[in-house]
Amino acid sequence: MAARSFAVIAAGLVALLALGPVVAVVWRAGGFASFGPGDMQALRFTLWQAAASAALSVGLAIPVARALARRRFVGRGLLVALLGAPFILPVIVAVLGLIAVFGSQGLVNRALSGLGLPSLSIYGAHGVILAHVFFNLPLATRMILQGWLAIPGERLRLAAALDLGPWTMLRVLEWPMLRRIAPQAFAVIFVICLSSFAVALTLGGGPRATTVELAIYQAMRFDFDLGRAAALACLQLVLALSAGLAALALSGGTGFGAGLDRAIPRWDADRAGAKVLDAAWIGFAALFLLTPLVLVTLNGVPGLTQLGASTLAAAGRSLAVALASTLLCLLWALPLAARRGEVAGLAGIAISPLVIGTGLFIVVRPYAAPTDLALPVTMLVNALAALPFALRILRPEAESIRAEHRRLAQSLGLSGRVWLMRILLPRLSRPLGFAAGLTAALSMGDLGVIALFADPGHATLPFHVYGLMGSYRMEAAQGAALLLLALSLGLFWLFDRGGRVNA
Repeated sequence: MAARSFAVIAAGLVALLALGPVVAVVWRAGGFASFGPGDMQALRFTLWQAAASAALSVGLAIPVARALARRRFVGRGLLVALLGAPFILPVIVAVLGLIAVFGSQGLVNRALSGLGLPSLSIYGAHGVILAHVFFNLPLATRMILQGWLAIPGERLRLAAALDLGPWTMLRVLEWPMLRRIAPQAFAVIFVICLSSFAVALTLGGGPRATTVELAIYQAMRFDFDLGRAAALACLQLVLALSAGLAALALSGGTGFGAGLDRAIPRWDADRAGAKVLDAAWIGFAALFLLTPLVLVTLNGVPGLTQLGASTLAAAGRSLAVALASTLLCLLWALPLAARRGEVAGLAGIAISPLVIGTGLFIVVRPYAAPTDLALPVTMLVNALAALPFALRILRPEAESIRAEHRRLAQSLGLSGRVWLMRILLPRLSRPLGFAAGLTAALSMGDLGVIALFADPGHATLPFHVYGLMGSYRMEAAQGAALLLLALSLGLFWLFDRGGRVNA
């Protein structure tokens, strides 16, 4: 009963923080307004690019995750950690890395020019999809990899004893797991791409590549049409919740049952063809995801000498916000994951952060200066935005633990505290560490609500980087961006130690 009460309280707080600002915006605007002439085109492009981005991300993640699950090699743990870097990379930094690879003066176009071939443009719909796959392929890989690692080693030993072939292994063991995990990963990535803003702003290339989130920004920033912005935000909410409900309907089952938590070699991966194929997929993922990061690092090293006291102070504020956001997100996620509260959590990315920020500005303005509450509000919104990812990571394992150990716990008369400390948290250590690392890194690199509230003297590190870029101090901006990348990866690595492979 206590667990159910905590879940209800958490769901209520999430709903209040997500929907309350929308109500405030609608009230301030005096009601909803009609859609503009380009809004339907933005809706069509948003749905198309989100579906294409999610399908490509999940489709490419399946062979990459399978290869990582079957192979053991020197540096594998480091590679798994680094493959998560693009998703936690600040968007503007990642875009700069992609431009360094695929832009007009990037590595790809220079190679094409040397071969006498026509150059490629990264701008437009294909550029938006490319950036979304770059961001979300690591997330899909880690989610599906967790599913592969959840298959008990005893099942793999039995399959080896029966001498099952690759296709039989796929049908009997791997396909049931993919049928449970892949639709959920697709839906989460689809929702992420629905709310795309910075990618579409920098790589969209025109009205035909405008997303709903970018249309909300235009309605608020240029037209100050809060009614139209609220209508678009509600449309985006309906689309995201529909995708989430579809994922819950498609997913099902609690896994393959309990095992002895032993790491058993994959005998089905000894064939020469399987080794070559796995190496090719791992190489492709490493090349595609790590090359932009290497270029960002090389471009940022010269600017490290220009980091001053203001940059370090901004980094300290970002660290404080990231740690507080992580704690709050996990306090919400644990009771909701145990009680199937994922629909409530989806509101964090289903509703436009721009609308949430504007609504909170309207709410707090009569009582306090928004700049005084910039960091606490940013912490709340960051925790809310990361909640869907934490729930998607925690819920499958929490349901498996509950299904496998509930009767034994009831027969032993375990209290709620003993259940939490002795059963749930130890077995959730791997996904819990992954969720905490992801939340901390995302919050560290966020540039959303803080831009609406903070003044330059109390900025977080991402906002400080934007300030340096706006003052044309590009070398210092690249150095600060490298510091931001290092802190984001450091937080992810620190918390993710419990979520690493073979933990």
